[in-house]
Amino acid sequence: MPRNSLRFRLVDSPDSFGGKRRAQRAAWLSQTFPQLADMTVLDLGGRVGSWTDVPVRPAHVHVVNLEPLPAELPDWAEADHADACALPDSIASRRYDLVFSNSVLEHVGGHEQRRRMAEAIRTLAPNHWVQTPYRYFPIEPHWVAPGMQFLPVPARVAVARKWPLAYTPGKSWEAAMKQVLTTELVGRAEMRYLFPDSEIRAERLLGMTKSLIAVRSA
Repeated sequence: MPRNSLRFRLVDSPDSFGGKRRAQRAAWLSQTFPQLADMTVLDLGGRVGSWTDVPVRPAHVHVVNLEPLPAELPDWAEADHADACALPDSIASRRYDLVFSNSVLEHVGGHEQRRRMAEAIRTLAPNHWVQTPYRYFPIEPHWVAPGMQFLPVPARVAVARKWPLAYTPGKSWEAAMKQVLTTELVGRAEMRYLFPDSEIRAERLLGMTKSLIAVRSA
């Protein structure tokens, strides 16, 4: 359990509001791709564990992440330590049925890095599902802080360190600065630019767009 038990109960636990939204998104994915159970999926920036309890699990999931790799993998999964914006040839030369990415695009390090990731996504499979939080939703989702994304960097760092719903409040200035500078929410115009051949769906909450999803279904 993360240090912030209040955040865990509100956002991160399977029974929380955030957990229920993630379950709804997983159901939407399987509805969008009826053949998901037979697909090979490349998950950029995800975790193998995220696929264990979904309504429909793909036939094979290849997870690529910069985090340490799990010690053991189920027979339906593989994992590699790699950068989604600069994939090694061993991955870039492969082809998949679907490329999936959830809440990663906003963390890769600026527009040029997002462009490279989007280009790889469009190349590696005929289908994709790329979700990212919407910049203009009033609550910044990573810190669950109203309007934080519109503040100057020093103010965002202060929020990252002190806000009670931050994932790990009380972190050092250096750690908070790194986290703030590597979190850049995306708007609809940039999403359309990055994925010109995709349908840009809006995931809504209380009538407002909460996140954007670029979907291509061949």
